[in-house]
Amino acid sequence: MIIPEELLINYGATIETYRKKDVIFSEFETPKNYYQIVSGNIKLNHYNEEGRELIFAILNEGMSVCEMLLFIDHTFPVNAVVFEDATVLRLSKQKFLKMLDDHPKVAKGINNFLAERLYQKYIMLENNSSLYANVRIKGVLDYHKSFSPDKTQYSFQMPLTRQQLAAMTGLRVETVIRHIKTFEKEGVVKIIKGKIYY
Repeated sequence: MIIPEELLINYGATIETYRKKDVIFSEFETPKNYYQIVSGNIKLNHYNEEGRELIFAILNEGMSVCEMLLFIDHTFPVNAVVFEDATVLRLSKQKFLKMLDDHPKVAKGINNFLAERLYQKYIMLENNSSLYANVRIKGVLDYHKSFSPDKTQYSFQMPLTRQQLAAMTGLRVETVIRHIKTFEKEGVVKIIKGKIYY
């Protein structure tokens, strides 16, 4: 959900700029701020015991970053790492909660957004547990497209590389490449200049 930038600024949000690979927050830190992306991309990731990166999401313009943790007392379960130079609005937790108290329609919008995101996460997790690589990959494509207002075929440019799709699905890169080519032959996706359109 996009909260109007003017409203966030009126409550004291600051505009922060980050470079690729900057860490906005790390696992096990206590959430202290609401973050909304003005431009650029941020990935939510985790490293397993072997040091292998697992990517949970790539967030882009207008999206908020782990906002659900401002409502509970838990530390971040992921890192937020700038994937592409980004400008972000940052508002303290206290001011964010005050804004929601003052603006019930915005609070309702946040609730609806969180419910939709949670629903899509369940679907993606279900798909990711499949033994079939094509089901896992399509689940990630569906999840990311679910945040796009345009649901028409080929309207969504996937922000993930094949390597990142592999990291999100637990598959080998070669497997992802093979299935994306199959999806293209079947008309599920279009490949334009190496980018996946779904």
